[in-house]
Amino acid sequence: MDASVANDPLSAYRVDCEPFYQSSADEVKLFEAAYAHRLPLVLKGPTGCGKTRFVEHMAWRLQRPLITVACHEDLTAGDLIGRWLLDGEGTRWQDGPLTLAARHGAICYLDELVEARANTTVVIHPLTDTRRMLPLAPRNEIVHAHGDFQLVISYNPSPSVREMKASTRQRFCAIEFAYPDNACEAAIVAHEAGLDPERAAAIVGFGTRTRRLHGIGLDEGASTRMLVRAAMLVARGLPLPAACKLAIVDPLSDEPEAHEALQAALDAAF
Repeated sequence: MDASVANDPLSAYRVDCEPFYQSSADEVKLFEAAYAHRLPLVLKGPTGCGKTRFVEHMAWRLQRPLITVACHEDLTAGDLIGRWLLDGEGTRWQDGPLTLAARHGAICYLDELVEARANTTVVIHPLTDTRRMLPLAPRNEIVHAHGDFQLVISYNPSPSVREMKASTRQRFCAIEFAYPDNACEAAIVAHEAGLDPERAAAIVGFGTRTRRLHGIGLDEGASTRMLVRAAMLVARGLPLPAACKLAIVDPLSDEPEAHEALQAALDAAF
């Protein structure tokens, strides 16, 4: 094992540079209050509204390592807690990301937890109450969470997304996210894409139009992430309508009625 890793198992997870994040409400203050008591936290909000960037920013702000897991339907409990491995020297245990964070004191961020299997998510329960422990049955060990450990999860409370069980949801404090107001979002888009404020504002204006189409074949309108991608294309020389069609209109929906409504909104915007 590399000596630096042995001395600092979380060296690869330290956030050295400040991730850009522009707050739109009191979410920074709320996160800091939750972290002061190491309370588990859930971030709720639409896709691409900045939840992951916010966690990265807070890890940097609090000077804590951040271990992120992108949850999916094939994620197993072993993927989170760890497993026995066989190599040339025999068998050895390898901590999973959740165990690594709990053992050594990182923030563990489980992105879109509801995408994981129900029998996988239950492994986090002992870490989210006063026990703050993680049983490792395959290793016959109980890991008591480090004093700096915090568990953060996120999910998108959309009708098309699996609902989080009450037995899990009620273990967390929650911060609700929404898309920023137009001026704040335009500033974010301009900064992230390196685009002038005027064209960034035009892209955000179109994004706002798409969000008003919610329910017409669309679960959600354009995310801030999609607006940034459109702005990046504009910064590379594409005209605004072409960039918005490529990055927003065509990816948002294959439903003919919804696509027609999006195209009409694009024509009206530009």
